[in-house]
Amino acid sequence: MLWVLLLLPAWALAGAACTRLCLAAVRAAAVDTRDAAVDQDHDLTLYEAAFLSGGPSRVADVTLVSMARQRRLLLAHTGWATVVDPRGRDEMERSVIRAIGPGGQSRIAPVRSAAAAADPVRSLADRLVSAGLAVPEGEGSTVAAGMRQVRTAALAVAVLAVTALLLPGPTGMPRTLVALWFLLPLALTLSCLAIARVEIHPYSRWASPAGQRLLGTLARRVRGTGDERTCLASVAVRGIRAIGEPELRAAFAHRDQPWRD
Repeated sequence: MLWVLLLLPAWALAGAACTRLCLAAVRAAAVDTRDAAVDQDHDLTLYEAAFLSGGPSRVADVTLVSMARQRRLLLAHTGWATVVDPRGRDEMERSVIRAIGPGGQSRIAPVRSAAAAADPVRSLADRLVSAGLAVPEGEGSTVAAGMRQVRTAALAVAVLAVTALLLPGPTGMPRTLVALWFLLPLALTLSCLAIARVEIHPYSRWASPAGQRLLGTLARRVRGTGDERTCLASVAVRGIRAIGEPELRAAFAHRDQPWRD
C-alpha cells in the first residue's frame, strides 16, 4: 500500500495549486473591475509600453535601440556598445550611459542588465503599479503564477503516478485501479488549466488587465505605419525581433553570450 503514500501528496499538490489559481483569478477579476475606470485614452510612453510588455529588460532594450537609431550610441554587430553622445536626454538614457562607464565602451549584456536594474526603471514600475497598469513586483498570487503552479503540480502528479506504478511488490489492488486513483488529481489540474485558458487568458507577468487593454490599443494604433516612434513602439511591444535593421538585430544577438578574450 505504499502507493497510497504517494497518492496523498499528489492530491495535496493538485488541490493546493488549483485553489491558488482560483483565488488568483478571483483577485484578478476584482482588480479588473476596480481598474475599469482607468483612462483608456491615456497615451502610453515608449518606456511604459516596454515595461508592460516585457518588464525592465524590455525598457533597457528600447532605450538602447532608440539611442542607436538616433546615432547617439553605436551598437556593433559584435555585441559592443559605444557612446557617441554622452548627454542623455532623459533618466533612462543617462542610466545606460552610466552603465557603459567612463571608457565609453562596453559589452551590451552588462549594460542591459545594469540599465534594467537602475533607479529610473524602478521608479517607472512604481508609477505603473500605482496607476493600476502593472502587476506589483514579486506578486505570487497572480494568474500567471497560478498557472505555473498548476502546471508544476500536474507534472508532479504524473511523476508520482509513474513512481507508484513502478513500485515492486503487491499493491493490494490492480495497477489499473491505482492508475485511475492518480488520474483523478491529474484530471483536476489539467481541467483547471483548460478552464483558465478559456476564461481568463490572456494573462501577463507585467501588465494588469487595464495595462493589457492599453497595450492592445497601442498595438492597433501603430500597425501599418512606419515612422520613428512607430518602429520604437513595435520594439517596445514585441521586443528586439521587431527591429528592422539586420545589423542592429545582430548586435542584440550577442547580448547574452559571454565575452572571451
